[in-house]
This record gives sequence, C-alpha cells and structure tokens, in this order.
Amino acid sequence: METIEFDIRGQICPSTLLTALKEINRHRTSLKNGNCVLVFLTDNRDATITIPETVRNMGYGGQVEKRNGYYVLTISQAGGSDGPH
Repeated sequence: METIEFDIRGQICPSTLLTALKEINRHRTSLKNGNCVLVFLTDNRDATITIPETVRNMGYGGQVEKRNGYYVLTISQAGGSDGPH
C-alpha cells in the first residue's frame, strides 16, 4: 500500500481542509480500493477536527495522532478517530 504524505504545516483552516479535499478527490480511486493512504502533517488544531469529520462523512477513515509540535492525519479506506492521541 502506498503512503502519500503532504506537509501542510503553517496553513490554517479552511486552507487545510481545502488542500485535503483536493488530494482526496485526486486519489479517490486508490483510496476507495485500499491501494493508498493519505497522510497530512499539520500544526493547526482546527484541522484535527474538520478534516477527520469531513472524511468520515465522505465514507473514508480518518485518524489523528499527536506528535511533538504537530499532528499526523491519516486518511484511509475505512476506520475512524476519536480525536488527537
């Protein structure tokens, strides 16, 4: 499975959400088939709520992991998240 990473640190909402939606749309076939996951690196706390909520509404999985000073948002074929860990 391919992991495609996007570093969107420094962006704020709604720019983070728009970037995520653009890339989800661009890779939708591979995502739906489970051939890839999209990973977004962000330092915007709002994005940890808006992006996973939006992708779950679209039928994808969204996970959030807190790292040292930033968050890792993983978008996949299925799954979910209860917020930052």
